[in-house]
Amino acid sequence: MTEDGRLRALVTGAADPGGIGAAIAQRLADDGLDVVTLDRRPGCTFQVDLVTDELPPLGDIDVLVSNAGLATIVGGAHSMDLERWQRDLSVNLTGSYRVVQACLRGMRERRFGRIVVISSFAARFGMPAQVAYSASKAGLIGMVKTVAAENAGLGITANAILPGLVGSTGVKAMPPEIIEAWLERIPTGRMVEPAEIAAAAAYLASPAAASVTGQELVIDGGMTLNLLSVTSSVARGRSDAQS
Repeated sequence: MTEDGRLRALVTGAADPGGIGAAIAQRLADDGLDVVTLDRRPGCTFQVDLVTDELPPLGDIDVLVSNAGLATIVGGAHSMDLERWQRDLSVNLTGSYRVVQACLRGMRERRFGRIVVISSFAARFGMPAQVAYSASKAGLIGMVKTVAAENAGLGITANAILPGLVGSTGVKAMPPEIIEAWLERIPTGRMVEPAEIAAAAAYLASPAAASVTGQELVIDGGMTLNLLSVTSSVARGRSDAQS
């Protein structure tokens, strides 16, 4: 907490102006928090590689949003080599754990803290050709639930947000045919906006969410819903889609 009584927040993975991290940092700042950011790329308060670098002092952080991660390592379970597998886990899982642990010590001393970890819908449902990414994001959920259980009596909450396809700068740069294929499977017909993820993170970081801990919040535009039925509406839906 700052001298003027504001909560101090850290958002990792916030260097991309069109990304989830930057949107969260801006939302928390708009809500009155004192926000610092961290990324391995320039443009943040701290430029740190979460795999190799020493972390800055983080004992004064009241709110952590752990967003840093890789989503670009592609490979199936039958073909991915261990080096690429380990890179995903080192950044997405171990890197996040390092930051959580560094912030948690101060939170426990002050008996207050909010931890929000950005996982992925792939943690629960998998994703073909991204076996390491899915595994690392699933590991985050186990970490979050354990941290929540260990610290529930100390005024500290820990929760995970599981986004679907988010309209970040990186996603929008994908080939149009891939984006179109995804949109066909999203009932809302659009990508999730970074601001929508930021709004969820802001709620979980707020005093209003003091009793919300150990939870997974999927934000995917209904993509993971079962849209099949045993009624004739299934056939009508296919006919409508083909017309």
